[in-house]
Amino acid sequence: MKAVGVDLGGHNITAALVEGGRIISRLSAPTAVRKPDIVLAAIAGMIKTLAAGASCPAGIGIPGMLDAAREKVLMLPNFPGWDGLPVKNILEAETGLPVRIENDANCHAAGEGWGGAAAGISDFILFALGTGVGGGIVIGGKVLKGFHGMAGEPGHMVLGTDEPCGCGSRGHLEAISGADALERQARARGLSPDLKHLWTRRNCPEAAPLWNKALDCIARGTASAVHLLDPQAVIFSGGLSRGVGFLETLRPLVTDYLAPPFRKTLDLRLGALGDDAPVIGAAALALE
Repeated sequence: MKAVGVDLGGHNITAALVEGGRIISRLSAPTAVRKPDIVLAAIAGMIKTLAAGASCPAGIGIPGMLDAAREKVLMLPNFPGWDGLPVKNILEAETGLPVRIENDANCHAAGEGWGGAAAGISDFILFALGTGVGGGIVIGGKVLKGFHGMAGEPGHMVLGTDEPCGCGSRGHLEAISGADALERQARARGLSPDLKHLWTRRNCPEAAPLWNKALDCIARGTASAVHLLDPQAVIFSGGLSRGVGFLETLRPLVTDYLAPPFRKTLDLRLGALGDDAPVIGAAALALE
């Protein structure tokens, strides 16, 4: 069966027609303006274009917290004016197709589980290291949503002190280790905010403090999640995870924080689907 998957990002909207876990065709457009009416009109247009001639469902990955019924947005930290918006009903009315909305990192996890780094396993955690730090938890082959629908938010684990987070709170993992936070910290230190370049200089005296703190917090968060959930594997995706030597650098830090029995079972992996994972996962969830 076919489905349309959409990934709403802070910089781009990506949509694809997916069949059997494979992308058949895709569209992309910049998220130049983040106002709800403009963005939702763009998403609806992409869905209608991709689904032309096929009555297929659509899944939308939303970068924020959703209600348990998956009908409306509770909070989109980086999209002002979206809180409380009934996105599912709006898009169904615009497209005439069944629509499922889901947290974008949950979509990412579903994509890696369908045909990526987590294929063939039933219990895993995904950390999406991008603009912020997203996450998805899969238990028994199903995305864990929690009673209120807000489970799987590792970026908001409290691992710092007073670092301001985009959600309005402080001390959260993504306020320290998300790309936006790292770029701010780099500028404050008089360094280039080009994180790809900065990663190659992570052992230099001027860059090492920044990376040491960011990696330490990721390691603490990973170890805590492993202790809580005992997964088969932890998957890392997103731009920060693609730095050469990322896992080799992170693994000993995580291991140091683990209780000895958990060290024997630790399985850290890199995502296999790259930027395609969220749209493939959104399509997979739409087909459920």
